[in-house]
Amino acid sequence: MQEVTVGWWGLVASLTMVFITVGISLFLRLRLERDLTVASGRSIGQLVIAGWALTLILKDETSIIWAWIWVAAMIPFAAISASRREQRLPGLVWTTASGYLLGLGISLSVLFTLQILPLESRVLVPIAGMIVGNSLRVVVVAATRLVDAIRDSQLEIEAMLSLGFTRHKAVKRTVSETLKLSLIPQIETTRTVGIIFLPGILTGLILAGVDPLEAALIQAVILFLILGSAAITGLIVVLFGAQKFLTTDHRLEPPEL
Repeated sequence: MQEVTVGWWGLVASLTMVFITVGISLFLRLRLERDLTVASGRSIGQLVIAGWALTLILKDETSIIWAWIWVAAMIPFAAISASRREQRLPGLVWTTASGYLLGLGISLSVLFTLQILPLESRVLVPIAGMIVGNSLRVVVVAATRLVDAIRDSQLEIEAMLSLGFTRHKAVKRTVSETLKLSLIPQIETTRTVGIIFLPGILTGLILAGVDPLEAALIQAVILFLILGSAAITGLIVVLFGAQKFLTTDHRLEPPEL
């Protein structure tokens, strides 16, 4: 079987699709040229640095402690990234970090305690990265939707508070609908995997020469871990995030426009 490699030339050639996207943006005046250029440049730089660092961490003589340090560093970085994308929700850094600690912790415990996959650096770092990365999308959607929903439901929440409902019950429907909407994309991804598209892990394993059936089983395991972790993290964010707009004396302080 021929070894699959890309090389620097393959990377440069793949930028053709970025140029096409920039052209579409210019033609339709979407004003996304700068964002596309910055995003592409950052992705190349970050991936090259990550590849270099992983080369060091995944050496046989390197302690797995360094892999755990990498995983631990993912949590604050992801939390800060989420807070920058949705700045209207106070305390998002801490709620996101707490959600990650719980969701990622449970996922990795299930994975390694039940010996689904071996506890090795080459397994730990990529899987933790996929769990955190996919959960980040859910967090951003949940935080944005929560702020908008509380503002849109301001009159309803205030009416419930005035009738004697606790602050937790007054926002229960808003919290439930927000979490549901934020999880729908990940649920659809889980539903259509293998039929409409082949995810990254499955594709990567097949390119690496792993048996397609075994690659499919590994991909299924990771999808379930991602879904569960995203649900836990999203739940923490919306539950505690909603309370940021409610005072201890049961008054609503809606987010600013």
